[in-house]
Amino acid sequence: MPLKRKVRPISASGKLETSTISSILNELRESAATTDPLFRRAQTSLGGHRLQAASPVSADGFSEDQEEVPQLPEWLMKEMLKGQQRSHSIGFMENILGSGSGHHRADSSRSQWKGKIEQQVTLEQLQKIYSAFQELENNGHKSLDLENFKHMLKKCMGLHNASDEQLEELFMKIDYSGTGRIQWHDFCTYMQLEYAKQDGSSTHLKEVSFSLPATIQEIPHGEPVAHICSLPDSTLITAREDGTISFWSPDLKLKRSKIVFDKTHRKSKWLMDFTVMTPYNKLILGTGDRELQLYESSNFEPYLQISGLEALPLNVDYCYTGHDECMILCGDDQGCVTILLLCSVGEILRTWKKLPKVENLPNISLQNAILSPNVKYIRWKIHGDWITQLNYYDSFKAVISSSSHEPTALVIGCVVGATNVEQQMKEIKEHQKDPKTRRVQAMVGAPSHRAEGDQIVFRIRKGVKTFAFSKKNNLIVTGGMDRIIRMWNPYMPGRPTGMLRSHMAPIVYVYISEEDKIFSMSTDNTVKIWDVEDQTCLFTACSKNNGIKGEISACHYISGTKSLCVATDTLAVLHLRLRLPLDPCLAFSHKKPILCCKFNKMFRHVVSCSEDSVVKVWDFESGKHLFEFGNAHDGSAITCLTFDSSGRRLITGGRDGCLKIWNYNNGQCLKTLKRENRCDEICGCTYVDVNRNKYIIGVGWDRRINIFCDSTDSVHDFQKPQPHWQDDVNRGHKEDILCIAQCPPSFLATSSYDGEIIIWNMISGHICHKFYTPAAIEPAGPKTVDATVTRVIFLMTRALKFESAAASLVSNGPKGYLHFWSLFSGDPLVASFSPTKGKSLISSIAVTTDCLYLYTADEDGYVHVHDIQDYAVADPEEEPPKYVNHWRAHVNLVLSLEIIDEDNILLSCSTDCTVRLWSLNGEYIGTFGQVEPWEIFTPSSWKHPRVPYEILIDPQSMPTHPMLEDMLSDMQVTDQDKRSLDVFIPKEESYNSKSFQVMVTDEDIKEEINKRLCTQTSSRRLKHDRSKLLSKQIHQGRLNTYHTLKYYEIETFPGNCKKPDLSVLGTDIFTSNYQVAAEK
Repeated sequence: MPLKRKVRPISASGKLETSTISSILNELRESAATTDPLFRRAQTSLGGHRLQAASPVSADGFSEDQEEVPQLPEWLMKEMLKGQQRSHSIGFMENILGSGSGHHRADSSRSQWKGKIEQQVTLEQLQKIYSAFQELENNGHKSLDLENFKHMLKKCMGLHNASDEQLEELFMKIDYSGTGRIQWHDFCTYMQLEYAKQDGSSTHLKEVSFSLPATIQEIPHGEPVAHICSLPDSTLITAREDGTISFWSPDLKLKRSKIVFDKTHRKSKWLMDFTVMTPYNKLILGTGDRELQLYESSNFEPYLQISGLEALPLNVDYCYTGHDECMILCGDDQGCVTILLLCSVGEILRTWKKLPKVENLPNISLQNAILSPNVKYIRWKIHGDWITQLNYYDSFKAVISSSSHEPTALVIGCVVGATNVEQQMKEIKEHQKDPKTRRVQAMVGAPSHRAEGDQIVFRIRKGVKTFAFSKKNNLIVTGGMDRIIRMWNPYMPGRPTGMLRSHMAPIVYVYISEEDKIFSMSTDNTVKIWDVEDQTCLFTACSKNNGIKGEISACHYISGTKSLCVATDTLAVLHLRLRLPLDPCLAFSHKKPILCCKFNKMFRHVVSCSEDSVVKVWDFESGKHLFEFGNAHDGSAITCLTFDSSGRRLITGGRDGCLKIWNYNNGQCLKTLKRENRCDEICGCTYVDVNRNKYIIGVGWDRRINIFCDSTDSVHDFQKPQPHWQDDVNRGHKEDILCIAQCPPSFLATSSYDGEIIIWNMISGHICHKFYTPAAIEPAGPKTVDATVTRVIFLMTRALKFESAAASLVSNGPKGYLHFWSLFSGDPLVASFSPTKGKSLISSIAVTTDCLYLYTADEDGYVHVHDIQDYAVADPEEEPPKYVNHWRAHVNLVLSLEIIDEDNILLSCSTDCTVRLWSLNGEYIGTFGQVEPWEIFTPSSWKHPRVPYEILIDPQSMPTHPMLEDMLSDMQVTDQDKRSLDVFIPKEESYNSKSFQVMVTDEDIKEEINKRLCTQTSSRRLKHDRSKLLSKQIHQGRLNTYHTLKYYEIETFPGNCKKPDLSVLGTDIFTSNYQVAAEK
């Protein structure tokens, strides 16, 4: 065995040294004895022994007497390694910056875990904790209590400044059963679920998918599509092998199409690839005749061609490098990369366009083109097989090319290459002999080979068919025939940083989006979406799901529309499902309606459950989202929840007929409670302590009181209820039970669909009382209203006093009424009143601990507060209690109200997908899920005096005003105006508003004029009344004869008009009428 080599402390190997782990038993013994602060201070000043580590290169450097470190479970190590951030960059400065902030760096999806001790555990610290537990077990201590756990954790993790509250909270999370002791497997299970929870939350935030099936556009039968490009406006350009160029709108509407190759010649051309010269509005086509052809992209008119290339241009790329400068690149079938560097591009193109035409195109050969001083020609021999993809990245200043040749599967190289003095001197000598000939031979002859320092070569099994590069992540992604997507650091060709295995066929396309997502496509028409950071598959759609049929010939991702275009026998577009941008004025707690929520006093959390079977945990003091888990009841809605007496476990009930017990801090389902062969919906549940025994009681549509014993000794995952009470079977509810409430130590209340309320004795199982809610009668007829009771609540301070006349139970009822019941009097119904003016149904009830104030919420989202300190205490009440306040908390049905007395806070949730906090005076604190956190003890951080935006814009939220509340309706006001007008208008002169044709005679006009004259000669009082009448706006509903007169303007005409000639009539009508009048 070689001797151990001493290592300098400042060296890299020295930094690998770790402190020895002294016996945890000795520390636990000493912790009880050494309580003197001076002793503790002296002890911490002593230097600890160091264990020298071997060189990282040699594995034999450790001495034989060195203690073997126990191995952690493999599954736990995997979960811890999952949580570590992956980086594809090895930049020197990035590493320096990263090392300085390594303990504080966290991505946005994990920011919620900051401050939790369990999220600060490293693999080395976990190894120390495991060793400590192993040592304890070997010495007969199989579990730790709270004090020893805190001491052990502080020692192993170095948490000397950690608060005891944090450590106690972690202990309680692990000890969910409340036994007061934990073992290694308890700690290990919690940590594994904690990391799995963190990973699941991160994945949930990164959910992404395509809208299925794809949008399919049929194209005419013909040659395959060789390549797809897109313009900045998301217009798609497709080119088929026969030279058909087509422009498509983003929704696959054909704009224009044309076959650009001239068919007048017998010789046919084949298109190999194309690209777009965006600044110059040109298309560059590489043909099978070793040509580069340029066309106008606006009208497909031929512009020019460069002929005489050395090989077939299988791949064509273009890059605008500067003002009037560009680069054209070609990858050919000989594994060479040809580069044309052009200066004064506009002038060159105009000059070449004037050259003689060949096959209807101005033609210039490559040998003549490179003679121009504005053209630089470079040709590199790179691959041992034809090039499958070629791209130049200006941000990277490098050319990346790929091929199926394994030794040169992927090559990153420079454009020009390093300066070689000897090669330049040789070229100068040859140029002096014959300048023109030698230059052409040197430039068009055999390709050059890059120097070793000018390129990075990646050797990849079975070569590379496609690749993508991301400057943002410093990442290259490759795919090929081996069906593996490899992730590379551009400067580390020896080993990939990640390998994504899921495809079942060769990969033909990969792309890295700006959102750090990898899109991949394989030959079996399967598309996948991957996350760059987590290296996990987020979405998969096979051919059957996406609807893409046929052999893939081309793919292209459109960044503008965030969609993937695939060309087969048809064109298919897969649109990415985009999350709608959140309205800054709106905040939602869940995606689906919330059915229940509750405050946990132990951890000061708020837990809410929704219709889509999702449980969310919120921080009460800041409103931050801590954790969530879905599919809690196999997709069924969660209708009720409660906590055990310790507050460490959550009990939920759902529409699947199950009650489930959870360690909600990590989403672990501990037990399932269910009746055998029954799946009736659970409507309510509660946790009770009876005679030192603990029970979980659930009620629902099975119309029975289901009691489950809560025992920590039970090892079964499923549990059946105990036998039903005899009174429950014989005299229990006949309809579905909708709610349950308890009053320790012995009372239990349940209510059903038919309005029956039963008070039970939990100790004996007997019925104490039965109440029947009075059914309201519709005013229109004898039809009765539904008497359903959905909420009951005990007034604890009254029920425990056993006062005969005082109301001890409150329930809701029909028509928005609340009923107060006495448990110990002959007439149980003591009082009834409706808190709401609109008679809206009461959906939730809450009272303060001292039973001074009653809070109710209705189906319209309003919260009403009443003072019930002296209400229904002695005699039956006829009047409602004293009104205190009301406000609108939600826009929909409020299903839960809870008063947190120690903080004077009201918690509410509604089917409008929100959970909110309010002060007891109605001041708006905030909505769980909003962007800005609050500080519960700092009122300046609350939303008050603002109100939720959706409430502000809802029509039912119009503020009340005495004039709006007490004044008559519009029709009543109109009738009142009519009566005031009737003082001056006789009754007999009525007017029918439905008749619009009124016959007015001369006598009516004369009579109306006489009335006006009489009014003007009346007394001063009548004049005053008349002035008031004229100042009023005349009501059009009832018009008198005078008001129906119509007035017309008389047109002006010349006064010297002539008498009309009436001789044509044979008589003068004026004369004849006068004679007739005279005779009469």
